[in-house]
Amino acid sequence: MEVILKEDVAKLGSRGDVVKVSEGYGRNYLLPRKLAIEASAANKAVIEQMKAAAVRRQAKEKSDAELLAKQFDGVSLQFTRRAGENGQLFGSVTSADVAHELEHRGFKVERRKIQLDEPLKALGDFNVAIKLHRDVTTTVKVTIAKEAEAAVEEKKAEV
Repeated sequence: MEVILKEDVAKLGSRGDVVKVSEGYGRNYLLPRKLAIEASAANKAVIEQMKAAAVRRQAKEKSDAELLAKQFDGVSLQFTRRAGENGQLFGSVTSADVAHELEHRGFKVERRKIQLDEPLKALGDFNVAIKLHRDVTTTVKVTIAKEAEAAVEEKKAEV
């Protein structure tokens, strides 16, 4: 079955590509989720218009992402967490924590765009990549410091 992709599909193709897929994959996954349309003569004509619009949209999205990337220059985030004797954290700093802290600073970034392979579980400085667009990636400095012992004791006293 030939389909025209309406969106980028991982390991299959990008928006506007005409690809051959199995009947079941096309009928049961791509078409119901509106990720693709059947490749007929009429749809191929429509797809040319969609490609032109997609090129304009991609250019705008890329320029917006580049402007946002410039705003991230010099941004550093600080987290204080409880840690053991050897610098190992009791818990971790995840991409959701980074996204939440960025939101407090006025940046609207989805958690999925923050490129953290695994949560940060040690004290120190880390560079965290944020993929704003397919071609635009920026980094943010994340510093994890040990929580003061006095603050830990106060929390225990409150409980």
